[in-house]
Amino acid sequence: MANQTINPATGKTEKVFKEHSSNQVMVMIDAVNDAFMKWRETDFSFRASLMKNVANILREKKEHYGKILTLEMGKPISQAISEVEKCALVCEYYADNAEKILSEEIVQTDASQSYVRFDPLGIVLAIMPWNFPFWQVFRFAAPALMAGNVCMLKHASNVPMSALAIEEIFMKAGFPKNTFKTLLIGSSGVKEIIDHPGIKAVTLTGSEPAGKQIASLCGTKLKKTVLELGGSDPFIVLDDANIDEAVKTAVTARLINNGQSCIAAKRFIVVEKIYNEFEKKFVEAMIKVKVGDPMNKETELGPIAREDLLNELDAQVKQSVEKGAKILCGGKRINRDGFYYKPTIISNLSKGMPAYEDEIFGPVASLIKAKDEDDAIKIANDSKFGLGASLWTSNITKAKVLAGKIESGSVFINGMVKSDPRLPLGGIKSSGYGRELSHYGIKEFVNIKTVWIK
Repeated sequence: MANQTINPATGKTEKVFKEHSSNQVMVMIDAVNDAFMKWRETDFSFRASLMKNVANILREKKEHYGKILTLEMGKPISQAISEVEKCALVCEYYADNAEKILSEEIVQTDASQSYVRFDPLGIVLAIMPWNFPFWQVFRFAAPALMAGNVCMLKHASNVPMSALAIEEIFMKAGFPKNTFKTLLIGSSGVKEIIDHPGIKAVTLTGSEPAGKQIASLCGTKLKKTVLELGGSDPFIVLDDANIDEAVKTAVTARLINNGQSCIAAKRFIVVEKIYNEFEKKFVEAMIKVKVGDPMNKETELGPIAREDLLNELDAQVKQSVEKGAKILCGGKRINRDGFYYKPTIISNLSKGMPAYEDEIFGPVASLIKAKDEDDAIKIANDSKFGLGASLWTSNITKAKVLAGKIESGSVFINGMVKSDPRLPLGGIKSSGYGRELSHYGIKEFVNIKTVWIK
């Protein structure tokens, strides 16, 4: 796929970008590696001052950058601006905490002195998706750079304006040349980059197939990887839950980012006792969602990011219906320019249906009836994915017990799953491995080195 910006609200091509050649990429890797030799010697206070400059730039120009995100992938402008603000927060978090997190740890042994230190690895290659064009990048780059690493970004081919804007932000903030570098290349060029000895680690956020491919390539070179892949997060509602609050949150949790989030709630599992009430209120709420121009601050749901993704989404719904699923609302494209799809709830689901088995990337909620609490947990775990989960109940003691039974990287009780710089993010099973954010994330790309002194 060519590096180009196509406005998903209109379907029109805004700009096409010339890709870097193989020779250019190799030269860039060498330059970034040279920059690492100097950057690794800088102290934390210097790195922190530059990272806070980044945060300031993001806040000062949040509307400018927000418009780029909305233009390239169609998220509502209010959400795009919030994404930019969140990037500022992660930069500040690591500017304030990296030195403490990575300080030497004294360990009492038979040595006169022994301790653990955390050294940078070198170039971290990031292969990032289009759905959160800024957040996905800053949540890896802020800790990687604060740890003394340098970064190269291979962004999704449909968000090149975002990719280049991020590099520009780091340069404007005063980061030395080549400490952060954007590559404009297609997926076919990734193997050659991973094979380069200068690349020390790879982080990928993307689909399960992409994760398997990158893990395989890195495995042949024994390079560290962190994979944050797809999800089909359960949203479990028990009979003692606050139904009105659960419904309100369910709509947001399914439709945020136009339904295109790995940690979005996708499977809404409701116990039989309250199922009918939840279904009625859920449908009523979804029908009221304001769909429209993502540049309008009143819009709640914008277009799907690309036409091929819209076609895939539509096919998943149609295949599910052909196998017996029932459309409660929506279930089809919107007849207007751009790549729009109606807010949809689909029920009467069973194994073998895409709406039950697969990750649905768009404004489609899979509604599933469970017999009881035990059945709800069983259904929640009946997935190859294990990224996040949301559990709704008024019994917090019970919720804590059930949280241990849910197979996922996070469980949010009476709230929607969301990322927070202070908490680790990641999954299990086909949702990947490794963690981003918090003190766990920054330690993914360091050499945890033992020092023993006689």
